[in-house]
Amino acid sequence: MWRAVASNALTLFIVALVGLAGLLAWGRQQYTGPGPLAQAVCVKVDKGATLREVSANLEAQGAISDARIFRIGADYSDKAQSLRFGSYLIPAGASMVQIVDLLTAGGASSCGVEVNYRIGVAKAEILLRELDAASGEMVEIARFDPAAGTPPQAYSDAMAEGDPRLQLTLAEGVTSWMVVESLKAADFLEGEIAAVPPEGSLAPDAYDVEKGASRGDLLALMAERQTAILAELWATRAEGLPYDTPEEALIMASIVEKETGIAEERRRVASVFVNRLQQGMRLQTDPTVIYGITKGEGVLGRGLRASELRRATPYNTYVIDGLPPTPIANPGKLSIAAAVNPESTDLLYFVADGTGGHVFARTLAEHNENVAKWRALEAQQPESGGATGN
Repeated sequence: MWRAVASNALTLFIVALVGLAGLLAWGRQQYTGPGPLAQAVCVKVDKGATLREVSANLEAQGAISDARIFRIGADYSDKAQSLRFGSYLIPAGASMVQIVDLLTAGGASSCGVEVNYRIGVAKAEILLRELDAASGEMVEIARFDPAAGTPPQAYSDAMAEGDPRLQLTLAEGVTSWMVVESLKAADFLEGEIAAVPPEGSLAPDAYDVEKGASRGDLLALMAERQTAILAELWATRAEGLPYDTPEEALIMASIVEKETGIAEERRRVASVFVNRLQQGMRLQTDPTVIYGITKGEGVLGRGLRASELRRATPYNTYVIDGLPPTPIANPGKLSIAAAVNPESTDLLYFVADGTGGHVFARTLAEHNENVAKWRALEAQQPESGGATGN
């Protein structure tokens, strides 16, 4: 009798083990196998949210099949306490293990509302976009001038509901004064700014920021990045440049930046100015004259007068020899690269071609012909404005 009882107990134990093994295998398959999502969804993880709350939300949105398995798997992989707040795009068919990795890796939010504060040369604007999970495309919600008054409701809602992805973008050629004034107007930043950083010392780039970030710390990061870029590129400079320090290269880069917005032209424009310096010619570039008038505080908004081109200022390169005393804007990496590695040419002049680019010349006679063509184009488009060339 006892032998029969023991045999039955052993049989039940084996059956239980097999059942448990099957359950574990099923759970593992549920955790690592393809998920139930037919199309991508955006999932938000609030600050302080628990794994139970997040798993329930995922199950409700159809991203996972079983919240309990999700929690067990996250706990087993030691990631249960590593949730990062933000909004995350969960792709179609994502497994639970993939979702756990997405929600614990950190970094910028991959969906939800994106607030991009764009500081341009002439003005700043805030652009609100949201990812359309179905198409994977960013869709514009609103665009507005932060200094124009009451922001749109979409912006107020995004900032009140939590922590949208915040990005601050500096345009190439923006002045330090413009950066500081724009940061002061950013209501999602905190702290005072002691002084306007030296011109040219801030790196035009995109910066991910958090609500409540320090304005001073952000400026320090911009300066640190520009210092690193300049040091890296100065170390690769061409031989025989007519300037001896990285600071002088930065001045040249700022002039190149203001003369052309076309990336492919930057090294050629730099070659013109390098050739002029090497031949003892004056740079004769309008953007330096303009900076001498505005000091980088706003846009001139009109053409230069003949009297301004004759007036002696430290920045009037029609009057002074060599480079002006400081940069005239914050140049981007491509312009710095052009300044330290210009094209090898014998060009000395350039003028606008009417398409946004420039026509280059080796002699004054060629240049005068190009200027005449530009004048004819200007006459046909009297409102086009702009500098005539160098």
